[in-house]
Amino acid sequence: MRPEAHKWPHLVALSVACLLGMSPWFSATAVVPALMEQWSITSGQAAWLTMTVQGGFVIGALLSALLNLPDLWEPRRVFAFGAVMAATSNALIPALHADFGAALALRLASGMALALVYPVGMKLMATWTRADRGLAIGMLVGALTVGKAAPHLVKALGSVGAWDNVMYAVSGLALLGGTTGWFAGKSGPYSVPTPPFHWRHMGKSLGDRSLRLANYGYLGHMWELYAMWTWVPLFVLASFRASGMAETVGEGTMQSLASLSAFAVIGVGGLGSIVAGIVADRWGRTRTAIVSLVVSGSCAACIGLCFGRSPLLVVGVALVWGFSVVADSAQFSSSVSELSDREYIGTQLTTQTAMGFLLTLISIRFIPSVMDLVGWTWTFAVLVPGPVFGVWAMWRLLRSADAAKLAEGRG
Repeated sequence: MRPEAHKWPHLVALSVACLLGMSPWFSATAVVPALMEQWSITSGQAAWLTMTVQGGFVIGALLSALLNLPDLWEPRRVFAFGAVMAATSNALIPALHADFGAALALRLASGMALALVYPVGMKLMATWTRADRGLAIGMLVGALTVGKAAPHLVKALGSVGAWDNVMYAVSGLALLGGTTGWFAGKSGPYSVPTPPFHWRHMGKSLGDRSLRLANYGYLGHMWELYAMWTWVPLFVLASFRASGMAETVGEGTMQSLASLSAFAVIGVGGLGSIVAGIVADRWGRTRTAIVSLVVSGSCAACIGLCFGRSPLLVVGVALVWGFSVVADSAQFSSSVSELSDREYIGTQLTTQTAMGFLLTLISIRFIPSVMDLVGWTWTFAVLVPGPVFGVWAMWRLLRSADAAKLAEGRG
């Protein structure tokens, strides 16, 4: 029997574990209106409830890489520990009746803990695949995308005003994810030690032309992605309200429908990631990324024009955006891993992650400031330069000689 004969049950279980384990990421974002009222904070201050998770993730990823935790300890133990710690810090916000400052500290801790979930899940996924790694990684990215959307579904199914119940429920999902990862996180037949992290090699990410272009594509993608995930739920709610929907169905029903729509808009990216993974393995990473960036950038440019119009129109455009905005995500990491010398792969992937998530701090915080100035109609247009820059970078990479190293020569 081939060593990877039973790989798909493991990959599905790993994906489910990541889906559940990553659910605390947007737990506070899902209940931002209630938290803004609870703590009397502005939308700009509320942005920090997501930004601290982003920053914590960068810190956690760098510490994990420096200590080489997934090789020092069994990866499934690291995964389970990260999910449990994320669940705990998330639940402590309502349990301790935390104020805004304490909540930010706990959100930072959640981000650091989640850095032990997704990257370790990615490493475990890679130990089970070779030729179909694009599909497998796409499936994992899809799972974490649905996981990040999960708090909006929890909110939609429960009481829209009971923000503490949403936080507790999401923490329960993360605990279940950690348990699943503990039992399902077995390494596959292609497991190899991770090359150690070296500070001195971080400069190669921008020093080598092909790596620089792959990272430029990733940065353009990240400028758009997390800002969209963070603020589209509030955009949808505000658009529903501006359309007069509350007068027709009632305020509570409108809020539940907005939360359900937010879950669908973010969660459909899971399907986009899987489809893009299949396409990239056959058509090439750069071409797949370019198409995804063009579609998502177009949606960013035009969705504001739908504000206050038919809820079906708004949700329809948002679903296309949600499908495409994350579809290319796995292709940038895969490109860096294929373009790097093996001894530098760990350092290059960590560097890419750190740069991308640090950039999201700017775009996430930028959105509410722009919205206060120009309103929702033109706010998301400020994200368009990201996809444009990403398309330029991936087109240049496709035309380079190093494109032959990508997707087994498909570019």
